[in-house]
Amino acid sequence: MDAALLLIAGNESCPQPQTSEHLAAVEIMRLKHIIILQNKVELIKEQQAMSQYEEIKKFVAGTAADSSPIIPISAVLKYNVDIVCEYLCTQVPIPPRDFSSNPLMIIIRSFDVNRPGEEVDNLKGGVAGGSILKGVLKLGDEIEIRPGIVSKDSSGNVQCKPIRSRIMSLAAEHNKLSYAVPGGLIGVGTKVDPTLTRGDRLVGHVLGHPGKLPNIFIEIEVKFYLLRRLLGVKTDGDNKAGKVSKLKKGEILMVNIGSTAAGGRILGIKENDCAKVTLTNPVCTQDGDKVALSRRIDKHWRLIGWGSIIKGTTIKPMS
Repeated sequence: MDAALLLIAGNESCPQPQTSEHLAAVEIMRLKHIIILQNKVELIKEQQAMSQYEEIKKFVAGTAADSSPIIPISAVLKYNVDIVCEYLCTQVPIPPRDFSSNPLMIIIRSFDVNRPGEEVDNLKGGVAGGSILKGVLKLGDEIEIRPGIVSKDSSGNVQCKPIRSRIMSLAAEHNKLSYAVPGGLIGVGTKVDPTLTRGDRLVGHVLGHPGKLPNIFIEIEVKFYLLRRLLGVKTDGDNKAGKVSKLKKGEILMVNIGSTAAGGRILGIKENDCAKVTLTNPVCTQDGDKVALSRRIDKHWRLIGWGSIIKGTTIKPMS
């Protein structure tokens, strides 16, 4: 991620629980380029907008967004949207891109583009949408999607069968492409059975060239860092800053890796803040990748920490 837009509703007090979590996520990723958007200004009076502006300044003081610009906008009336575009073009530098490595794309959307009752001859393959992290995808390339189709054998062991296909189309917004490079969102049209891509079923999977993708993990060992306090969670009395308790053996957490959200059960805690976690579903990732850890508090998953993968147990994909 090159930059972030922190969206704050102008007609609500700041910070909301999710706003605190989003700012914490931005700090975890060590993003340097942040623009704060004060939205829905058409619903409030000038004095309220100024009062909330001060709230926002106080909220971000001492964080990665301390010196970030705060732009009042109205998405509905398109007020100041041109200013946001100007900031994105002039204040956020384009980082160096890796075009030479094997392509790696994380899938954040997948869908079936066929209309109900479509003629068989006119059926199109499933579409995967996401961001290319490195490398270049070209029209006609053979591709592999991992983990792919997940099932269990007669002994209850998880097995994965990666999906093989070919790129039939590439698009960015409404523009058709011959090849796609890192930066921005890309839609990849494939020959994959649309039932496998319908309703975001491929979200969290990884797309690339056959045999060139990272391993599939079912257990990971994480070097973790816990937040000192819970974000936006009300505790006894007026004190909102409830402390984050230590991780416990057997505890269930939500583990976010890339675009994947998986359940994770802690098998054990080692010295130097290392935890061994078994995942509810296999994840295509690699050593060094960042993970976010969330705990269920008051019926909501709340961010409690982050970490990076040291090593793990992989499973061999089925051919």
